[in-house]
Amino acid sequence: MKKLLMVTTAICAFSGAAIAEEVKIGVLLGFTGPLESITPAMGAGAELAMAEVTASGKLMGGATVTSVRGDSTCVDAAAATSAAERLVTSDKVSAIMGADCSGVTGAILQNVARPNGIAMISPSATSPALSTAEDDGLFFRTAPSDARQGVVMTEILMDRGIKNAALTYTNNDYGKGLADAFQAAFEAAGGTITISTSHDEDKADYSSEVASLAAAGGDILVVAGYEAGAGRAIIQSSLDSGAFETFVLPDGMVGQSLVDTIGAGLEGSFGQYPGTDSQGAEMFQALATSAGFDGTGAFAPESYDAAALIMLSMAAANSTASKDWAGKVMDIANAPGVEIFPGELGKALDLIAAGTDIDYVGATAVDLIGPGESAGNYREIEIKGGKIETVRFR
Repeated sequence: MKKLLMVTTAICAFSGAAIAEEVKIGVLLGFTGPLESITPAMGAGAELAMAEVTASGKLMGGATVTSVRGDSTCVDAAAATSAAERLVTSDKVSAIMGADCSGVTGAILQNVARPNGIAMISPSATSPALSTAEDDGLFFRTAPSDARQGVVMTEILMDRGIKNAALTYTNNDYGKGLADAFQAAFEAAGGTITISTSHDEDKADYSSEVASLAAAGGDILVVAGYEAGAGRAIIQSSLDSGAFETFVLPDGMVGQSLVDTIGAGLEGSFGQYPGTDSQGAEMFQALATSAGFDGTGAFAPESYDAAALIMLSMAAANSTASKDWAGKVMDIANAPGVEIFPGELGKALDLIAAGTDIDYVGATAVDLIGPGESAGNYREIEIKGGKIETVRFR
């Protein structure tokens, strides 16, 4: 009877963690589609955090954490919703690390996460519209809103003496949100947008779009799109026709595969994506290198942080149920508390178990504000010698 009572107590203590044996976390990213060249490092970043926690043996009585991948496609809301439904109803995940692109993230939030009460932390969905979306307290993001990116991009152009620009953006929530934020900030700073026009992702030829952009003029072309999608084709068409020579590359356009594909024509183009030169960033990069992937890739550090916040919040709630752990995210992510960096997740779990407050700093100097989103730090980059080089951090 005593043994039975002990077992019953253990089951009650760890009921949210499947009797402390396995915790499944969905990793829902565009493994196919216009971001497929950067999502492998994002997935690896999240899974690095999961492996670290599993190896520590300190999550809720020694639970293992398993990644269950799903393909958001980045741009197909129906496919993304279907993938999320599978993760929740068939795979029984306790959380979603993702999604990546803003449009599919919003669709998953409204059609899957809210109806099923599953919390999600996105590493890269940046649309300002997500800041005010109805989320029942279930949605967070470790990447900053594009309201912030629009200001940073304006500062970069003004610092380079560029006062007029043409603007094209992918025709979805991400593209429109970023374009609007940038145009408002740029014009407020005294700049001129010669034309702002959307582009679709599924065309074979973009010569007419490029012709319209060229006719409007501008010292530079801002391409708010996807580096493996229409954005790449528009840049190539612009170079082929001589419409533009230099391009501004926001976060969705930053990837080494774009540089490799376009070649010398991209030399001197510049842009930005979320990033920091913090102590945590260096620590994460070292861990990533050891794990065999690029820790400086766009949104890879944010993915590590998203997964880490999920697991540490579960520990703080002593439950894998979203209704419990989602309420702990803001406390775990922010001061006061003992600062926690990449590679220190086992230490964090010990502190949480001891009732000590932690401040998860992570790989991206995490500081969640307002509706559970990053305050925002950015890496300014320029294409030099066929490589993406860091200019400075903002």
